[in-house]
Amino acid sequence: MEEALNGIGPFTILAPVNLAFGNLVPASYDELLTQKNNSKLSDMLSYHVLKGKKMLKDFRNGQKLQTIHDKEVEITVVDGEVRINGARILARDRQGSNGVVHSIDMVTIPAN
Repeated sequence: MEEALNGIGPFTILAPVNLAFGNLVPASYDELLTQKNNSKLSDMLSYHVLKGKKMLKDFRNGQKLQTIHDKEVEITVVDGEVRINGARILARDRQGSNGVVHSIDMVTIPAN
């Protein structure tokens, strides 16, 4: 993941807030942190990084966007509220040197 993020961007990072990790089933959270599950953890983390820089105004209802995990996420916009695979964007448009960060309210896990 570090290699990917050090590459040519830009990227959009969907950063779950601390409370989002608390909503994971404790056994699954602890299991993700074991050495044998490094690839699962990497897959989950890379599922929170989109290719390209997407500001809040760039998200459209029904849009599908590619992650660096090579999976798609689906955007839902209702009454101005943006959700990505059901996760609501909280803080938005935080600029970084190689992209943008949006805080989200849940951890999203890619389907196998």
